Amino acid sequence: MQYITIVLQCIVAFSILNVWLLQYNKPTPWRGGNAKTIIEEFKVYGLPIWMCYVVGALKVALAIGLLASIWYPEIQKIAALGLAALLLGSIVMHLKVKDPLKKSFPAFLFFSMCLIISYL
Repeated sequence: MQYITIVLQCIVAFSILNVWLLQYNKPTPWRGGNAKTIIEEFKVYGLPIWMCYVVGALKVALAIGLLASIWYPEIQKIAALGLAALLLGSIVMHLKVKDPLKKSFPAFLFFSMCLIISYL
């Protein structure tokens, strides 16, 4: 079971880091509305730009925490539940702007993985 948890932690953490550090300025099929960048996506949601930086910093920090929790398991639940809360917010924002459900699929998938990680 420990190996499954580690695999899930790596999938979630590297995916979040990829989105926020490498793909932040590139269009993807998962962005809200017709946004092509993360900043445009936050504008679509009606959120202030500063919120993008706060959410991004939290997601990156929690993703790093999820990786660190492989060696420091005492932070695993905090990192996983923190990311789950932010990902739930992502799902809510997609629903708010009436995006097709497929756009919120990655957020839902990683949200589910974070819940599994926090309870294994």
